[in-house]
Amino acid sequence: MDMKTKAPGGFLPTEQAQAFGAAIGDMMRSVGGLTVPVQQLGQLQADYLKSVTDIWNQSLQRLQPEPQQQAPKIGDRRFAGREWLDNPAAAYTAQMYLLNARTLLQLAESVQGDEKTKARIRFAVQQWIDAASPSNFLAFNPEAIHKAVETKGESISQGMQMLLQDLQKGHVSQTDESVFEVGRNVATTEGSVVFENELFQLIEYKPLTAKVHERPFLFVPPCINKYYILDLQPENSVIRYTVEQGHRVFVVSWVNPDESLKAKTWDDYIEHAAIRAIDVVQEITGAETLNMLGFCVGGTILSTALAVLAARGRHPAASLTLLTTLLDFSETGILDIFVDEASVQLREMTIGAQAPGGPGLLKGKELATTFSFLRPNDLVWNYVVGNYLKGESPPPFDLLYWNGDSTNLPGPMYCWYLRHTYLQDDVKVPGRLTVCGEAVDLGSIRCPVFVYGSREDHIVPWSSAYMSVPLFKASRGPRDKPVRFVLGASGHIAGVINPPAKGKRSHWVSDATPATADEWFAGATEHPGSWWPVWSEWLAGHGGKMVPAPRSPGSRKHKAIEPAPGRYVRVKA
Repeated sequence: MDMKTKAPGGFLPTEQAQAFGAAIGDMMRSVGGLTVPVQQLGQLQADYLKSVTDIWNQSLQRLQPEPQQQAPKIGDRRFAGREWLDNPAAAYTAQMYLLNARTLLQLAESVQGDEKTKARIRFAVQQWIDAASPSNFLAFNPEAIHKAVETKGESISQGMQMLLQDLQKGHVSQTDESVFEVGRNVATTEGSVVFENELFQLIEYKPLTAKVHERPFLFVPPCINKYYILDLQPENSVIRYTVEQGHRVFVVSWVNPDESLKAKTWDDYIEHAAIRAIDVVQEITGAETLNMLGFCVGGTILSTALAVLAARGRHPAASLTLLTTLLDFSETGILDIFVDEASVQLREMTIGAQAPGGPGLLKGKELATTFSFLRPNDLVWNYVVGNYLKGESPPPFDLLYWNGDSTNLPGPMYCWYLRHTYLQDDVKVPGRLTVCGEAVDLGSIRCPVFVYGSREDHIVPWSSAYMSVPLFKASRGPRDKPVRFVLGASGHIAGVINPPAKGKRSHWVSDATPATADEWFAGATEHPGSWWPVWSEWLAGHGGKMVPAPRSPGSRKHKAIEPAPGRYVRVKA
């Protein structure tokens, strides 16, 4: 067999490269106003021709009676199974796919245009590439075919059953959801609901120490997810860990909005949720000040609430912890590609306060799908292959169960957030925003601040989390350092949920807070393990003296309503 033998797809290698190059040119001409420099395009075509010829020759050598070449190492976990490596046609298909994928991404990188347009092209190309992987199709996936033969078709039957079940549920199953139940084996830290209104329930957790810090601790989690990401299992629960450190912990459990709440606004979430939670904790404990924590969007909500209270002459925070939170939205990473004036106006016209048909809800499943497709190979196609092509039930995983337990958002609240954060970047500018009748100035918040970022976070880039540091300028006393920044390894969730007992990952610390994130990292020191102990030590300095733990939850005015985790968190979108 020589170089004139045709490839499985019907092309000679040279013809295939030429056809691909022609397709590139056609594609670029079809996208108005976008060009690739001729020199770069020519180099891409030349590199592609060389690579496709090398792959073809390697494949031919493997077909000889005495192969001169071992099975290739493809270097992609989607094609790591022996069935891919031992089958020359499958190996050739995988190698050609990866070559085409690399070339398309290089082409996307070469496009001349503004950065946002280029980012959108890269994202669209990556989505198409990931969807087009031969591993996603039964006819091209030798592992799935082998299993179908081995099980006499049972794997295909099971896969079709799981597909039908997921169609009924409206999402791809990422874990065995039947294993978990909120309150039974996730969200199990003992506590009581001590207050509720139409937007949230307030949970007070039972102390696990004989004495507690005199200052209570309020958690405000993101309202776009359920709060129990902070309380998955006892061994990885941020809430339980904080209670074990001797803190009297209160947590906001957000409502999962239905049609009756579709008109709620950002001001409602600030005044009647964040500020109301602060007031209730003060009423129950009698404390003038409390430590507070905001996670992701919860950090944006809490910081805005504290700025509103500062404008009213109130300073209830003894300390503020922000976990993977954006306050400066000038660099928002991958999410920026979804936001421009046209897209925000579309939302405002369909579900916003002035929508012709009245306000609506942003459905939780829409948000969940968007976030999953930010990492499609890990959170979508991996399960398409395992669930449907191989008929394998995904293993139980508490974090992925939480990830699929989505929440709705009121349209006006969501539209306000989109416009004034991701689009206009108003929050960081003193006085630009008016919330609850008050001018917002984050610099007026008078307390020490602990800012945490995750190094591989694709939702809140760690450098953007660091941009919160200069926004906080005031502290309570001359000995207080206004801001402490700590960086953890891994991503948006896994970086935060990193208990010390596991001994996983690492974190970086530095006492300095220079002007830029790069300068901070250059002067930071890496330490193995979790960042939690660093935070706990910092927090202990703001907890006040130790006092006897309360014997019962709530107070005379705010009696226990029901056991944690409460009703609100159980409501499905």
